[in-house]
Amino acid sequence: MAECSGLQFVSPYAFEAMQKVDVVRLAALSDPELRLLLPCLVRMALCAPADQSQSWAQDKKLILRLLSGVEAVNSIVALLSVDFHALEQDASKEQQLRHKLGGGSGESILVSQLQHGLTLEFEHSDSPRRLRLVLSELLAIMNKVSESNGEFFLKSSELFESPVYLEEAADVLCILQAELPSLLPIVDVAEALLHVKNGAWFLCLLVANVPDSFNEVCRGLIKNGERQDEESVGGRRRTEALRHLCKMNPSQALRVRGMVVEECHLPGLGVALTLDHTKNEASDDGVSDLVCFVSGLLLGTNAKVRTWFGTFIRNGQQRKRDNISSVLWQMRRQLLLELMGILPTVRSTHIVEEADVDMEPNVSVYSGLKEEHVVKASALLRLYCALMGIAGLKPTDEEAEQLLQLMTSRPPATPAGVRFVSLSFCMLLAFSTLVSTPEQEQLMVMWLSWMIKEEAYFESISGVSASFGEMLLLVAMYFHSNQLSAIIDLVCSTLGMKIVIKPSSLSRMKTIFTQEIFTEQVVTAHAVRVPVTGNLSANITGFLPIHCIYQLLKSRSFTKHKVSIKDWIYRQLCETTTPLHPQLLPLIDVYINSILTPASKSNPEATNQPVTEQEILNVFQGLSGVNPNFCSQQSGMQHDLCVWFYVQGENTRLTQRYSITTQLLVLYYVLSYEEALLANTKILGISAMQKKPKSYSSALMDQIPIKYLIRQAQGLQQELGGLHSALLRLLATNYPHLCIVEDWICEEQITGTDALLRRMLLTNIAKNHSPKQLQEAFSMLPGNHTQLMQILEHLTLLSAGELIPYAEVLTSNMNRLLNAGVPRRILQTVNKLWMVLNTVMPRRLWVMTVNALQPSVKTVRQQKYTQNDLMIDPLIVLRCDQRVHRSPPLMDITLHMLNGYLLASKAYLNSHLKETAEQDIRPSQNNAMGPEAPEVTREELKNALLAAQDSAAVQILLEICLPTEEEKAQSSNIHGLLKSGHTTTGPKSPELEEEEDSLLCNLREVQCLICCLLHQMYIADPNIVKLVHFQGYPCELLALTVAGIPSMHICLDFIPELIAQPELEKQIFAIQLLSFLCIQYALPKSLSVARLAINVMGTLLTVLTQTKRYAFFMPTLPCLVSFCQAFPPLYEDIMSLLIQIGQVCASDVATQTRDFDPIITRLQQLKEKPHEMSGLCKDSSNKSCSRDIASMDPDVRLCQCVENTIIEIINMSVSGV
Repeated sequence: MAECSGLQFVSPYAFEAMQKVDVVRLAALSDPELRLLLPCLVRMALCAPADQSQSWAQDKKLILRLLSGVEAVNSIVALLSVDFHALEQDASKEQQLRHKLGGGSGESILVSQLQHGLTLEFEHSDSPRRLRLVLSELLAIMNKVSESNGEFFLKSSELFESPVYLEEAADVLCILQAELPSLLPIVDVAEALLHVKNGAWFLCLLVANVPDSFNEVCRGLIKNGERQDEESVGGRRRTEALRHLCKMNPSQALRVRGMVVEECHLPGLGVALTLDHTKNEASDDGVSDLVCFVSGLLLGTNAKVRTWFGTFIRNGQQRKRDNISSVLWQMRRQLLLELMGILPTVRSTHIVEEADVDMEPNVSVYSGLKEEHVVKASALLRLYCALMGIAGLKPTDEEAEQLLQLMTSRPPATPAGVRFVSLSFCMLLAFSTLVSTPEQEQLMVMWLSWMIKEEAYFESISGVSASFGEMLLLVAMYFHSNQLSAIIDLVCSTLGMKIVIKPSSLSRMKTIFTQEIFTEQVVTAHAVRVPVTGNLSANITGFLPIHCIYQLLKSRSFTKHKVSIKDWIYRQLCETTTPLHPQLLPLIDVYINSILTPASKSNPEATNQPVTEQEILNVFQGLSGVNPNFCSQQSGMQHDLCVWFYVQGENTRLTQRYSITTQLLVLYYVLSYEEALLANTKILGISAMQKKPKSYSSALMDQIPIKYLIRQAQGLQQELGGLHSALLRLLATNYPHLCIVEDWICEEQITGTDALLRRMLLTNIAKNHSPKQLQEAFSMLPGNHTQLMQILEHLTLLSAGELIPYAEVLTSNMNRLLNAGVPRRILQTVNKLWMVLNTVMPRRLWVMTVNALQPSVKTVRQQKYTQNDLMIDPLIVLRCDQRVHRSPPLMDITLHMLNGYLLASKAYLNSHLKETAEQDIRPSQNNAMGPEAPEVTREELKNALLAAQDSAAVQILLEICLPTEEEKAQSSNIHGLLKSGHTTTGPKSPELEEEEDSLLCNLREVQCLICCLLHQMYIADPNIVKLVHFQGYPCELLALTVAGIPSMHICLDFIPELIAQPELEKQIFAIQLLSFLCIQYALPKSLSVARLAINVMGTLLTVLTQTKRYAFFMPTLPCLVSFCQAFPPLYEDIMSLLIQIGQVCASDVATQTRDFDPIITRLQQLKEKPHEMSGLCKDSSNKSCSRDIASMDPDVRLCQCVENTIIEIINMSVSGV
């Protein structure tokens, strides 16, 4: 809007005075400035105010005095004297008429036929007619705008173009909008004014006279504006008008810019307002508002804004019109000026060698970047990267030259300087086209050489762990391994933006790096000398030495050039803390792979060395040469491991210097190394390696407090990232006995709210008990158990770590608890303390407990078992004192250890099989069967051994469930006493109660504990159930196992196979087992198996000899009662079978005696009329028994058993009815 250049606009001073109604400042305005504000001031003076205060009355007098000397006030007063109501009605009628006849109609109700031009009519008219003329013209423009559908047009209007009447027309416009706001909304009026000449000037006057409408007008104009304002005349006029408005009210300019970004319209206006703001603000060394604004648009999170502004940049470069007048050109010029303003002032264009610089130290060829300019330089580099990479800006030769000069400047050794160098280096990689001439390439190479030379100095002075030296190494490694995509990711990550970089553009940089600056051998040798990062954690961002070492390990550069990296990795693992750095676990994994896998087949010895056992011990121990009993505890927020040493009965606490993070990482390394070594045993066995990697000793593994460390990791899951889950996976594979579900549940109880409450109850007395006092209390146990009970109760308030010093005393005295007279409460408390200790030191605790519970036979010398002994033979656990079998709290501990060692034995045998796989590969290579045949055999042998081991444990446990001869005798005596006790009215004797309590309850509780363990074993491996039942066990236990082990229903799957076995004992056991299962699980499957059993019994009746028939049917006939009870539909089949058995028996003795005829007749009558004969069954049975009691004939006795079975079935069915 160059047409407004000669007009006077409202100044910011005057607009602020109007906004605040500052009469004093208004009075200070000049006459031309005051003239522009007269419409609003006259209305304020004449209209009745809402503010009736005294202060406003005084201000109003001052305004009247101010207006009294201005001649134009009279015309404005005349304008305000018009009947605006009638005017509004006429205007409404005119709008209706135009809408009816069309926008092009010349009819007008407001203005009659004009005699002269609009300007002359305006000059000759009075105030009412002037109002009508302006209103008619304005409404016509507004109507045309509404009908234009967004297409811009420029309306020629004499009234708004004549310089003589501009002020009068402006007065009329302001009065009309103020008095007719509903007819003339200010936003619509502002939109219409953009389509006339001098519209920006009219708009500013209108808003200045209604200052409260500023934000509303600006938002309306922006909302109706174009997405790309530089593309059209209308967009440029709108931008210019808004710039004038913001110049009038500069305090709101940035808010208007925010509206621009919010609506994604008029990007040129946003840049123009920023340029205006940048010129007005005081120049300083900080980052300018222009850099911040454009960087925010391109690097922000709003993709819509980024695309919108990027389109503005691209379109601006493609326009053919004069670029100098465009906002984009002004922005680029301003950015270039800012860039040149921070460049080093002393710089020679002559490129000299480094030797020349050394010879002439007084000549500053490369002047450094000033410290106060470093942050601004970094911001400018990122902005140009965004402009070129995201918005597609193509730099001019001048811009490219100045950018290269800035990138190759040398900043001071500060954290900001390190950041600047990193950005410059990545920008060179991303935009290699900036280097176009040989001189520029030489300048870049010298700058890179300076980076290599100075990176250690920068890191030491700046105190920044992540320096640009690591980035140089990392890029060099990527170039050597041709990982160009990784370099692109690295550049984008450092620059903080996703830009498109073609891999082909990096070819020249790759040549420079791999041939001139960083050969692979130089990279490897340099990487080992890089110091480790102190206190490495996830809080340290950027590119660190660990990233470089990881890439070199991955590319096998260390082994290729025979450079030892083991010490560096060990030092870095020792310098870690929480939160865990994400690169540590991948580093350990790739390091383990480099130990076990040669770099190439031609050089099988090219592997790294593993960490030594002594170094691993140092992490957990802190003192070399000491072999402690490892256990640990954590207090407060300190994560250091505390280890307890036992020296001549006293414990010394030693605080470690390694963090819990280091110990967990070393544990992860050891477990991962062992797993990888087992997985690669075959490969290592056939490889040509002379010195093969070895497994870590079991003695080392026994000294690492694995369970404690896992508990610590569980509490630090948020800070350890994926380390906790990785450790759990390794533990479940290699140490399943440390991952028992019961233990995890127990830990939740120990570390939950109850534990917190117990800690609150902890007194000083409880803390003061020493292991020596506990030993003394145990020694007094036969006579005095009060003191022991008190100490044990106090110990239950301690945490697991605090209980560790008492573990040895507690376990070594467990055999004392087997003596008679020890209160049950002491046993339960010891069990509780043992379970708590089991959460921190399970493996050592189990060994001590097994050794303590050995039989105390003086004639046999007790053997001290080791952890390895118990893993090889878990059944040692059950070779304990027989009294343990009737002490439920101690039996619970024994079963827990047995379950753990059975799991440990499986893992041990699996690992042993993998470790010794090499022994079978070599001799079998010439075998005709191939190398796989021995491996299959060894696997089968291992499975058979495990199955025998598990089944033996189950059989021993089932045997424990059987009452001893003494218990049977005592139980019969108790039953006799109970029967006699029912006939008397007196109370039970104390002896009776004690016998009943100790025998019945203890045995039943032990049986329940054993059934729970057997249920877990059956569920874990259903094959054990089949094996145990094919072996068989006493039938007296069937009622217990079927009722007490919920998983016994599995037996229904293999009972048909068991019945089909040729051994008579197995068939009998199967039918007896089935009878109990049918009662417990009356299922359709049970019915089908029971019907099968009845058919088998009928078949066997026809093939068995007399002796075998008697041996088979005597124990199985009572089972038929259970079949009938569970499944009444089997009644007919069973009765038929019983009659058939009786007939077979009768036929065998028919030649010897005729006594069987009455029995057969009676059986037939029982079958035909069971209800009539039910009353006589019991009497006839008794008579039959008394008559034939002396008969020892097997058939006679079997027939009597058949009769009794039928009677039981009939009685059962009658009682059921």
